Amino acid sequence: MKKSIEQKFSVPFKYDVHFTENIFNISNPLFAEVLGKDKTSKAFFVVDQGIVDLHPDLFNNINNYAAAYPEKFSLCADFLVVPGGEDVKNQMRFVEQILEASSKYGIDRHSFIVAIGGGAVLDMAGFATAIAHRGIRHIRIPTTVLAQNDSGIGVKNSVNAFGKKNFLGTFAPPYAVINDKSYLQTLNDRDWRSGISEAIKVALIKDLTFFEWIEENAADLASRKMAAMEELIFRCAELHMEHIAGGDPFESGSSRPLDFGHWAAHKLEHLTNYELRHGEAVAMGVALDSTYSSLKGMLPRQELNRIISLFKKLGFSLHTPELSGKNLLQGLEEFREHLGGELTIMLLDKIGKGIEVHEIDEKLISDAAKELKLL
Repeated sequence: MKKSIEQKFSVPFKYDVHFTENIFNISNPLFAEVLGKDKTSKAFFVVDQGIVDLHPDLFNNINNYAAAYPEKFSLCADFLVVPGGEDVKNQMRFVEQILEASSKYGIDRHSFIVAIGGGAVLDMAGFATAIAHRGIRHIRIPTTVLAQNDSGIGVKNSVNAFGKKNFLGTFAPPYAVINDKSYLQTLNDRDWRSGISEAIKVALIKDLTFFEWIEENAADLASRKMAAMEELIFRCAELHMEHIAGGDPFESGSSRPLDFGHWAAHKLEHLTNYELRHGEAVAMGVALDSTYSSLKGMLPRQELNRIISLFKKLGFSLHTPELSGKNLLQGLEEFREHLGGELTIMLLDKIGKGIEVHEIDEKLISDAAKELKLL
């Protein structure tokens, strides 16, 4: 006798992205209120070494803050400091350090693991947090433009393996995200600029008005005016979160519109041994696919010129030798494999409107790379 039982259920996910300043100033109760909604909770901190170097008083501030809010949370162990940048995602030992701490200090599903740092540290810590006890509550405190407007506010966590970016990972929403603009003031110019590419990316495929706003405010963004950057981060984060809630948050299908320009960007990061920042590689990938869209007869030439001009006004380089190398096109197959199913690439029909295709003309990609080299 053949029998079957069908199980179907849905689980709602909810998390808040907060925008604030000086999160560990005792006069700012936000962090304590997020952790201590129900009862006093244990907290374990994973911190990017780059943030420690730029903010030498950070640990003292956190200790004083915890002492001021004992009814909300307590520190269960010393801070775990890990290297920033892609190196932290290339070595599983950092994941293992978080797992070991979770076991040693009794960090359970009612505790919090708090990660402070750039997108790579948040990716790694989120992955470790998601697999410990099948999921410990996780607080992200992004400290770069790119992490505050894109990678740090989503539902993806990952590390690199087998020479492939984000090969191991989970879809696990954070408990909360807290964007503190004070960390942006200590970014170097590369990291300040890098995250703007993700805002241009999402504007190109979803919001002409936002793209025009970036054009109008390019000078302020390039000269590090905080008011312009705050607005850019908020709108970019808003668009990313709207997309996540739009039907396929865990990317079960083959369509990933927000990865416009990323098939090349991920490969460029690997080919340059991650000397390129993610946002720098995204700028090149977006420029490449925009140029390809124009050569394909989709994107009007005058609109391509606007895109290229904006990137250049913001100080982005749009070419590296690896962009014209024969190994770049391997990124197409790796991207298809990562998505599963058929190849799906987002291109541009016009500024503000993306269009998906399932085939790529490799010669035109090479032509597009050659064109970018001449700029």
